[in-house]
Amino acid sequence: MVSKLEFDYQHYGDGETFSDNVCSVLISSKAPVLESLRLRFSIDSSAPVDIELWISIAYLHRVCELELDVVGPSSFKLPVNYLFYRDLDTLKLKNFVLVDCPDQDRHRKYYMRTLHLCYVNCKNDDSVANFLSGCHVLENLVVSRCRWDHVKTFTIAVPTLQRLEICDWNWNGQEREQEFGDYEINAPCLKYLKIKGTRDIRFRLVDQMIANSCTSDNQDLWRIRNFSLSYRSSLISEIAFPKYTIFHQLVYLELCTSQAMWCNLLTLILIINTCPRLQVLKLIGCGWDNRKVFAGRWNTPKNVPECLETFVWNCCKEQQEKEKGVVKYILRNANRLKKARIIMKEFSSQERLKMIEEFKSVVKASNSSCNILVVE
Repeated sequence: MVSKLEFDYQHYGDGETFSDNVCSVLISSKAPVLESLRLRFSIDSSAPVDIELWISIAYLHRVCELELDVVGPSSFKLPVNYLFYRDLDTLKLKNFVLVDCPDQDRHRKYYMRTLHLCYVNCKNDDSVANFLSGCHVLENLVVSRCRWDHVKTFTIAVPTLQRLEICDWNWNGQEREQEFGDYEINAPCLKYLKIKGTRDIRFRLVDQMIANSCTSDNQDLWRIRNFSLSYRSSLISEIAFPKYTIFHQLVYLELCTSQAMWCNLLTLILIINTCPRLQVLKLIGCGWDNRKVFAGRWNTPKNVPECLETFVWNCCKEQQEKEKGVVKYILRNANRLKKARIIMKEFSSQERLKMIEEFKSVVKASNSSCNILVVE
């Protein structure tokens, strides 16, 4: 018995044949539980009533994972009243899906634990906030955007959320600050956060995110253990953490930045001073941003996390001078550092040799216990 089904409208001659085939296969399925159902269709050739029928039949088969991949140019308005099914563990919405959850639906409850919103069209700020707030058991959220929607502030307020991945390519190229988009994240149980994008993206982690985890001296705790940040930022872009935030559980940090970000180093400085248990730090130089920026300066942090054991620097040739100061400081002051890995794929043999000697002298003169220095 087949427990995974996949339908693609492009394999059929017309919409009627496609719809009939989907219904026929779903109805005749003998699988007690439908593990996954993937539907790729065009709203121009598939009637909304047919789509709702497919979903209803899938629910009768106790579908665990449902993927709706809609081909444009017309969008499929997602019927939120079809998302209350308790056995639906994973929902993946892709491309021309319109998410419209008005205020009167904000108290609805959805039961999926994993949700993917991949380049969908959200009607407005409230639709996003209302829909996600209804996901009361959601643990994994993946958001991919190209700014085709009408959302100014993308609010993610999910108390149960543990893993969040955001990829925002922001291809519109806006020039005025008021047009740039924001993300507001309130997820007190978050353990993994990955942010990837091009530029002009601002994030704010609200104070309520850490309200339930404070020390006796009122220091804030944030429970993220893995943080990967990859975005080519302009100077007005920012990640704003609540005041006095301390990432007590953060053990892995990966930063992929452009020249503009290396000039400012605001995020790096902030995080390095507030991650006492950080064990792995990866700095990845990305040379995609060729815009002229005001050069910032390296402000020495108060300390390097005492538990830091592994440091990786993927050096981008065009940014090496600004980055070397950061790298040298870490090599010189990370007392428990066991492994430092320097990746120099764009450099000649002579340049690599010079860099090797330079960093070896830093390690030798420091109090660092680093005994492995790999330069590739």
